[in-house]
Amino acid sequence: MVTINNLRVAYGDKVALSITDSLTFDEGDRIGIIGSNGAGKTTLVKSILGVTPYKGSITTSLRQDEMAVHLQENNYVDSMPIRYIIEGVLNKSIKKEKKLQDLIQFFDMGGCLNKKFSALSGGQKQRMTIILVLLQDAKLTFFDEVTSGLDFETRQQLIHKLQEWYQDKGATICMVSHYYEELDHFVNKILILDEGKVIDFGTKEELFRKYCQHAIIILDNTPGNQEITKGYDTIAAPEHLIALVCQNEKAEIAIMQNLIEHDINFKRSNRDIEIMSINALQGGGKHAY
Repeated sequence: MVTINNLRVAYGDKVALSITDSLTFDEGDRIGIIGSNGAGKTTLVKSILGVTPYKGSITTSLRQDEMAVHLQENNYVDSMPIRYIIEGVLNKSIKKEKKLQDLIQFFDMGGCLNKKFSALSGGQKQRMTIILVLLQDAKLTFFDEVTSGLDFETRQQLIHKLQEWYQDKGATICMVSHYYEELDHFVNKILILDEGKVIDFGTKEELFRKYCQHAIIILDNTPGNQEITKGYDTIAAPEHLIALVCQNEKAEIAIMQNLIEHDINFKRSNRDIEIMSINALQGGGKHAY
């Protein structure tokens, strides 16, 4: 669907994005794009959309009108009821457009149509913009920090709605987010960027096995836990956590039994995106593309 080769984006002397090897997004992919601020996530999205100048090659079977994007910031007229904003942006009548009616109902926005944009909650503002994006029924859609600034419960509700909407659709979705738990529930592939370079790209399962092996056991990083686990292999984790490596099921069971005997709380994972990405950045995946 989209293939990228030798892509380079620079702003003056600063290289914002440099992808030296081939990178392909296939039809039906659900791709999570992760990386710290300045990693090149939004630059990549804008390059594919054709709104940022670049050197190199981006080939796609899609027309420009078959791609859609939800950007981090979307501003509308505060003093106007959102009914008129929606109709004005789309140049469509809500009363005459069945799909638009369905989207408004699906995202529980029917009771908000007569409210001014300034009166909406953060979650409602995001849902309104998502309605505008989804009505395009694009074959490739980018969501750039779609839940940024929302509280945990609102974020969860919004991601659940997007999951439900796309459940039986073959569209390709690229979601830029720093909320790893959202990506875990929504995407099947992960693209890791750092300092404008691709660290790694693959399915969640492939990348987890590559950097974390069979499974990991996660527990609080306390002096007592450090003492009990000092004989085990560990991998990089957030400072407040210890991540123990399980090379196989037998090792996993042995570790868990020991922790249970010591009455230690822990979590077992074979898909933790945050810890996987930390180890990709620190390990052999560094600037692999």
